[in-house]
Order: sequence, then C-alpha cells, then structure tokens
Amino acid sequence: MVSADIIVIGAGHNGLVAANYLAKAGLRVLVVERSNRIGGACVTDEIAPGFKVSAAAYVSGLFRPQIIEDLELAKFGLRQVAFDPQGFCPFPDRKHLMLWSDGEKTAKEIAKFSKKDAAAYPAYEAMWAEVYDLVEPMLLAPPVPIAELVSLLRGPEAEDLLRRLLFYSAEELLDEYFESDQVKAAFANESVIGHFSGPSAPGTAFTLAHNLLGNIDGQVGGWGLVLGGMGALPDALAAAARARGVEILLRSPVERVRVRGGRAVGVRLEGGRTIDAKVVVSTADPKRTFLQMLEPDQLPAEFRRSVGAIKMHGAAMKVNCALSELPCWNAADGTPGPQHRGSTYIGPSIDYVEDAFLDAKYGQPSQHPWLEVVTQSVLDPSVAPRGKHTLSIYVQYSPYHLASGSWDELKEPYGDRVVETLAEYAPNVPKAILARDVVTPLDLERRFGLTEAHQSHGEMGPDQFFSFRPVPGWSNYRTPVPGLYLCGAGTHPGGGVSGAPGYNGAHAVLEDWASLKAA
Repeated sequence: MVSADIIVIGAGHNGLVAANYLAKAGLRVLVVERSNRIGGACVTDEIAPGFKVSAAAYVSGLFRPQIIEDLELAKFGLRQVAFDPQGFCPFPDRKHLMLWSDGEKTAKEIAKFSKKDAAAYPAYEAMWAEVYDLVEPMLLAPPVPIAELVSLLRGPEAEDLLRRLLFYSAEELLDEYFESDQVKAAFANESVIGHFSGPSAPGTAFTLAHNLLGNIDGQVGGWGLVLGGMGALPDALAAAARARGVEILLRSPVERVRVRGGRAVGVRLEGGRTIDAKVVVSTADPKRTFLQMLEPDQLPAEFRRSVGAIKMHGAAMKVNCALSELPCWNAADGTPGPQHRGSTYIGPSIDYVEDAFLDAKYGQPSQHPWLEVVTQSVLDPSVAPRGKHTLSIYVQYSPYHLASGSWDELKEPYGDRVVETLAEYAPNVPKAILARDVVTPLDLERRFGLTEAHQSHGEMGPDQFFSFRPVPGWSNYRTPVPGLYLCGAGTHPGGGVSGAPGYNGAHAVLEDWASLKAA
C-alpha cells in the first residue's frame, strides 16, 4: 500500500500548481492522473508529422505571473509570447478592425467606423482598468463574499459600475459607450467565450471582465501563446514538481475518494489499488468529484442537490488544422501580416452571435458559428514544418446536449460546416488543409474529463462566481468531508488557464495542515 501526505487528483495545470506549492512546503505529494499524459485540457497534439496544435486550451494570458515567479517556471522551460494585435475582426464587407495593445492605435482603428466611438474608447478602457485594479488582487485569494464585495465599492459611481457588471448584458454595456455595430461586435467577442448564452443575456457584461484579466510578461490585458503549444505549460509545472519531490502516477483514474470516520483518508483507483493520505485534493469538476467519487451518504443531501444544480452546459468545440499556407483574409492584405499575429474573431455583429446561440439553445449546432481563429505557427515556428502552418479554430455554439443525433455522427459534417464558415472570410483555407482534428463536445468530455464539455467546470455568470462557486457556503476550497479539498476550475476564480484555483486550494490545505496532520 502506497501512502503520502497529500494526494492530488488530476495532473492538469491546477493540480500541478497545487502539488508544487504543497511540495515546496515540505509535504509528500502524490498526483494521480486518469490519462496517459499530464496536462488535462492543456495539451499539445501532433496531428500530422511536424504539426503541433493545442488540442483544447489554446491561448495564454490568465496564468498568474506570481505563480510563474514563485515556482521558477522559466527555469523549467516556460516561454510565452504576446499577441499584437490582440484581436483581428473581419467583416463581410471586407472591412476590418484590429484591437492593438496600444490604446491609441486601437482608437485609430475604431475611428474608421466612428469618430465618436474613437473618442469614447479611452473612457471604456478606463472603466476596465478600474475593474482590473479591483478584481486582480482577489484572484490569488479566497473569494470575497458578495456582501463584502459590494461594501468595497463606495459612492454612486462605484455602485453603478457594480450594477452594470452584474446585471447588464454585454450588449447593453457596449451600447452605453459605442454607436457602431462593428465596434460593438468586436468588443462583444470576449463576453461569450465558453458560455451558453449570447451577448444580449443579462450577466454577460461580467464575463467581459473575466476575459480581460490577461497579463502576459507584464502586459496587463494581454493574451498570447505558450511556445511549443499549451502542453509546454504543464510540462514546465511537472518538471518543477518532480524537482520538488512530487510523484506523478499516470493511467490512474480515481474510482472513489476513501472516507473513514467521516474524513477523507485516501483514494481507491480503478482496479482496486488503494492509496492512503492525510488530505485529498481534487481538481476534477464538482459534479465528477462529489457525485461520482463519493458515496451519496457521505455528503449532506442539500449539498448534493446544490452540486447537481450547477449549470455546466458546454457550448464549444475545436477544429485543429495543419495548413500548407496561411489564411488569406478577404478583409486584410498581406500574408503574413498583423492579422495573423493574434486572435481572429468571426462574429461580425451582435445579432450574428445571438442567432448562433439561438440555434444551440434549441439543441442544434450553429448554422453560422462564432469562431476564434489562431495561427500559432506565425509567432511560434516550432509548431509546424518550415513554410507550413497550424490553425486552431475554437467554435461556438456547439451544444453538448443535442435535440437529435449524436456528436459521433455530426463530428465530420459539422467540421466541414466550420471550415465553410471560415472560407467565407478566408477562401483559400479549405484547399490549404493538409490534416485536421475535430474535437467535439463529446470528445472534450471523453478525452479531457470535462463533464458536459464545460471548459470552466461550470458557467461563469454572476450566479456562479466568487462566493457562489462551486456552491454557496462552500467557496473556500474546503468541502463537507474533512480532509477533502476542491481546487479545479469549478472553484474561485473559475475557468481559464490561470493556476489560481490550484494556488488558492493549496494554501487552504497549508492553513489547515497542523490540524489535518494531527487527525
């Protein structure tokens, strides 16, 4: 029988962050992973000889700089590169809008559509800077109770800002600043990523805030890429963890969290192997952790009901491609050009995105899907053979729950529809595809353990954030089972590759360690 001080369930980025901090504190840590490799949804796949793609998670920026520094991840090979422009938004009339890291350059882009909107842009940026200054310090800390959060915002202007963030739709918020439909569409893109809602839904103003918390190499609001693909991030974390004495067991799915005397005392793996520990830390999503890994009578009935009610309807999929040449965008000349150095958004109007969501609302993949497209090979030539390129297409809305048929049946036909949509803006892409890998919502669940294909382990709206995450009353990474902790994306501050849930969960364990050790 093997034993450890701490067992961490899951070798995704949050699990590896937690393992590093716990080992750094001198504890014996064992990580158990269901897959045959580390990384969770942060993995790099080779889909054709020499073509490496980020299979699921595909952009970096949320990963907290403090964690990189604390764990010395640069020493273990982590390298990132920032997008610039951050976004390229082509429109059907062959116009485009680029969102640069430089605010003055972005304002000039906006002026092509509306001089009034260009003049309003600094105020819009200032509003988000205020939100960033408020929220960023809260990421690497337990969630602030909502009442306390409200008390931090004193004065009518601050209260009005909170009101708009919590109750407005992205569309309503953008209407307050801008008049151009194209400008509003460009900024609305960040409000829908990973969410089963359209930009007109109340609460989507808040999701804009979460997606604007990027910070890459000190560039606040910046997003970019991990060199070598997203798998290079967990590779660096795993190397750091092993250097600190952490053992990682692959092909070791957890069947049960073992509970004795009301406390978590270890795990039982599929096949029957048991491992003892003082503490079990799960980075699996809340439903998988509490409804599958524990017996029903080991949890309060009301807690189980609350977990069962967490909204987790996945809305996204991926189409990853190997290309013989870069996309030639109708809306921008020059290949390669700045339009290839960031995220490209195919969401030409708020109505377009809303219509895409309405298809999914009734169980149909969007006929005209919303897309985010990244050509990593332009900034990172290591991921493709010389002169060739990679293409990552993130697709919404592709509902996990279908009204008819199955994703196994729709996989390739809908992959074709995604490529057809992209070809409306970059006509050369279909003939340039040398190989592709379609990753459906069902694949996301099967391959990466994402219940209902939800990349954030649950919706990120105002009813499931801060102290409401994963469920009210249990937001501090502890659970109703003493000795069992939760620190995946289903906890504060939620989804995205931030490492913050792993950091916060590990520090909760360390706060309790003296009493846990004595138990």
